[in-house]
Amino acid sequence: MADNNITLVGNLTRDPELRFTTTGKGVASFGLAVGRRFQVNGEWQEQTSYFNITAWGQLGENASATLSKGMRCVVSGRLEQREFTNREGEKRTAIEIVADEIGPSLKWATAQVERNPRDAGGQGGGQGGGNSRSQGGQTPSGDDNPFGGEEEPF
Repeated sequence: MADNNITLVGNLTRDPELRFTTTGKGVASFGLAVGRRFQVNGEWQEQTSYFNITAWGQLGENASATLSKGMRCVVSGRLEQREFTNREGEKRTAIEIVADEIGPSLKWATAQVERNPRDAGGQGGGQGGGNSRSQGGQTPSGDDNPFGGEEEPF
């Protein structure tokens, strides 16, 4: 079976937008700009790629409470392709990264980690908690974790 894993390090192009499904599950989306510098014939070139990131459940709520435009972060997840019809009725294809893990990059910054309390059901608590500089932990449940089971975030 082939793996479909990707890890990106870049800067947020917009604040995470948090929405909730009709069942109350949170989903956050944001853009990530990943730059690269390389040399061609002795001259430095720059290239930037832009990616749409989607984070579900507690991870999305924590990302929304923690991250903001311009912050450098690390996103690990999987590529997903989806089809949709635009307003003009044309079929389009979008490729996005569905995040499994998100964290601040510590290359040029520091971060405070604040663990979210667990409730009786084994889920991380609240609406992400913490301030805009802390990174809350995620405790995957069967819904968020494709492998099922409980796992301590740290």
